[in-house]
Amino acid sequence: MAPWLTVVGIGEDGFSGLGKNARRALLGAARIFGGQRQLDLLPVCIRGERQLWPSPFSLEPLLAQRGEPVCVLASGDPMWFGVGASLARRVASDEMQVLSAPSSYSLAAARLGWPLQEVLTLSVVARPVAALSAQLFSGVRLLVLSNDGQSPGAIAALLRERRFGPSRLTVLEHVGGAAERRVEGTASDWSEPSFADLNLVAIECIAEPDAPRLSRLAGLPDSAFKHDGQLTKRDVRAITLARLAPVPGELLWDVGAGSGSIGIEWMRAHPSCRALAIEADAGRQQLIEHNRDALGVPGLQLIRGSAPQALAGLERPDAIFIGGGVTREGVLDTCWEQLQPGGRLVANAVTLQSEMTLIAWREQHGGELTRVHIAQAQPLGDFDTWRQALPITLLEVTKPFDA
Repeated sequence: MAPWLTVVGIGEDGFSGLGKNARRALLGAARIFGGQRQLDLLPVCIRGERQLWPSPFSLEPLLAQRGEPVCVLASGDPMWFGVGASLARRVASDEMQVLSAPSSYSLAAARLGWPLQEVLTLSVVARPVAALSAQLFSGVRLLVLSNDGQSPGAIAALLRERRFGPSRLTVLEHVGGAAERRVEGTASDWSEPSFADLNLVAIECIAEPDAPRLSRLAGLPDSAFKHDGQLTKRDVRAITLARLAPVPGELLWDVGAGSGSIGIEWMRAHPSCRALAIEADAGRQQLIEHNRDALGVPGLQLIRGSAPQALAGLERPDAIFIGGGVTREGVLDTCWEQLQPGGRLVANAVTLQSEMTLIAWREQHGGELTRVHIAQAQPLGDFDTWRQALPITLLEVTKPFDA
C-alpha cells in the first residue's frame, strides 16, 4: 500500500519550486496540515481542506486521519528541526513519505560560502536562546534558525553578555524567496530592532581577549559558577565526572546539587545528555538556575526538595551523583534501587561520618573507594608552601545488570 501521509518540504519559492512528486501529493490530498505561512503558499488549484496546526501544537488531529490521503507542509527539510522528526516517532516508516526541499541551513551555507560539514547547525525555535552559550568558542561558525523576528537581537545580546561581542552576525531573511534580505554586523554594535519571523542567523564566533575559556571537557574553572561555597571544586569535579562517564542520551541525578556544577557539566558533555538537579535550599536553587543558563544548559531540570522524598516518581537515571546528604537515612538505598541496571553511582564524602557511611554501604554493595588529596601552592610570607584542601573520599559503584 502507498503511504497515506506525505510530508512536503516547501521553500520560500512556494508551489513553483516543488518537484513533480510533491505537487502530485498535494493535488491528491484530502487534507493538508501546516502553519499559516506554508498554507498561504499554495495556489487555488489545491482543493484539499487546509487545516492549521492547533495551539498548543498537537499531532492528534492529523493522526486521527490515518488511512486518508493527507499532506503536511513544512519549511525546507522536514527532518531537520522540523515536524517530520516528530511524525517519525508516531507514524511507521511505511505509512509516511518525506519529500524534502533545501533546508534554510543549506541555502545559508550556499549564500555565505561556508562548507556545511564544518558548521554547527542549531535552532532556537521554541527553545531558550541561553542554550547557545554552550556552543560559543572562538573560530566556530554557527547557523541558528530563529524563533521569530526578535531572535537576532536576543542572540546579539547573549553574545555580548558572554564576552563574544566581536562576533560577526549575518541575518538571512526569507532565504530562497523573492523577498530575501541580508543584514550584517557585529554583536557589539548590533542595532537592528527586528526582522521577518522567517530568518536565520549566521555567527562567526570571536571571543574578547579576556573572555574565560569554557571547555566542554569536565573541570570548568570554579569562577564559572556562582556559588555559596557549596561547590564540587574543579579538580574533584573532573575526577567525579570521569567516573560518571557521560554518554549521549543518558540521564543523571545530581542529588544534593549545591550549585549544580556536576549536572551542568554532565549536560555540556553532549547536547542529548540530560540531568535532574535535586536541591532543597532555596538560595542554591537560584544559583542552579543562574548557572544552567549562563553555561548553556537551560534544559537542566531543577527538583525542589530533599532526597530521598524528592526522588519519588522521577524518571530512573543512568547515573547518580550524591554530593551531599549521604548520611541521611534512605538516600543511598533509594538511589541504588532507582538506578538503571548497568548505571554508575558516585558519592563524595568530606566528613568522617559521611565517609563511614560510604565504607559501610560498600561492604554490602561493593564498589571502589578512592581518597583524593589536592594541594595548591600559596604564599607563606616571602615564600610559597602547599595548602592542603580537605581530602575527599569517593565511592564509585556500577549496578549489576541482574540486580
